Amino acid sequence: MKIIIDAMGGDHAPQVTVDGALAAIKEINADIVLVGDEARIESLLQRARYLGDRISIHPASEVIEMHESPATSVRRKRNSSIVVGVDLVKKGVGDAFVSAGNTGAIVCAATLGLGLLPGIERPGISIMTPTLKGSALIVDVGANIDPKPVQLLQYAIMAKAYCEGVLNKTNPSVGLLNVGEEEGKGTDFLKETYELLSKAPINFIGNVEGKALFSGVCDIIVCDGFIGNVALKVTEGAAEAMQVFLKRHLLRSNFLGKLGLVLLKPTLIKFKNDLDYSEYGGAPLLGVNGVVIKGHGRSNARAIKNAIKAAATEVERHVNQKILETLNSLK
Repeated sequence: MKIIIDAMGGDHAPQVTVDGALAAIKEINADIVLVGDEARIESLLQRARYLGDRISIHPASEVIEMHESPATSVRRKRNSSIVVGVDLVKKGVGDAFVSAGNTGAIVCAATLGLGLLPGIERPGISIMTPTLKGSALIVDVGANIDPKPVQLLQYAIMAKAYCEGVLNKTNPSVGLLNVGEEEGKGTDFLKETYELLSKAPINFIGNVEGKALFSGVCDIIVCDGFIGNVALKVTEGAAEAMQVFLKRHLLRSNFLGKLGLVLLKPTLIKFKNDLDYSEYGGAPLLGVNGVVIKGHGRSNARAIKNAIKAAATEVERHVNQKILETLNSLK
């Protein structure tokens, strides 16, 4: 197996992408190709004293920055690390592509370069979140902000195949993110989506509210990319603020409060790890005709390592084949 990495993608690249790749090869049976500024990547590998042959470099002279227009940058920067990386997968040089770069550019490059699976109209980014009962998969969290109801049905079908193939969940339950749990709630778009999901051969439990992101009431939460991205960013901000608030109040308290902080430190570390996005690595871009993992823009080396591992698992378990089998069974 060979994993293609956008070495220049993310706020802290290429340092964290190189470090993540070095950590990943110790845990997975795959080779890695780092795409980007050859001189900078080579320098980082030398500094890490890497002398192996499982990590190679493929040059790309351009970088698509986070603020750039996705469609325009993909069209104009043909030698960017994102476009070159996707093209390597298209040509069969690699089995999967991982990037923590510009989300829109990744979606655009993957859609144009790899194409979509037969029967899928738009790709969707899915992400795992911790819940009180394990974990839940949310789709979409930013790839498609103005979808049609049938595209949310396709997201549910793809997420079902992913949960069964990668997360080992049998007959995963599906909920539609809405403003209330009762049937008939929400906009016309949500009502039409509810009707499609309720008629599909999936384990649809109905509407779920925002609290379902962490309650564990269902295994899959389906929503449009606009709402999904807002929900994701709110939960990330709330988790970070919660930890700061807790430490601040304990540090400002009396001696017993400070002593409590010392005693609670191991528990607080576990609490932080439960909410740490780097634990889950990256988000699969479901629907494209290839394996693409989108990492968080703020990814550290641990997140990159876990994103690479997620890509390897998706390749090993033939998730796209399972999605196609599910779609064909529905026909």
